[in-house]
Amino acid sequence: MIVNSNKELCLSYLRKYANKDIKGVGELFADDIILRDWKIRVIGKEIALKETRKNFETVDSIEIDVLSTYESEDSIAAELKITVDKTEELFVIDVITFNKDSKIASIRAYLGRGDN
Repeated sequence: MIVNSNKELCLSYLRKYANKDIKGVGELFADDIILRDWKIRVIGKEIALKETRKNFETVDSIEIDVLSTYESEDSIAAELKITVDKTEELFVIDVITFNKDSKIASIRAYLGRGDN
């Protein structure tokens, strides 16, 4: 079994998210994932995928620039610039934790602001 670093797993998730690859995102989620951002908090893979699918369906494009990452034993924080539909910029910190099977156990997203 190939074990990927938290950073590799995080970047894989972000690529799949930017490509609106719901199947690929689902393969990375643990069954008991907790997904929380500035609008919602849900528990469980199916509900988390439902929320993710809603995000995908409401936009034409998602671009994610990883500005920096901070990795620990079972988690990573990623500072992101997300551009939605080529016009709306969101500055977000995703804190992602992984379980012993290298599945995403939780994602906590915090909305911030750019430097301008």
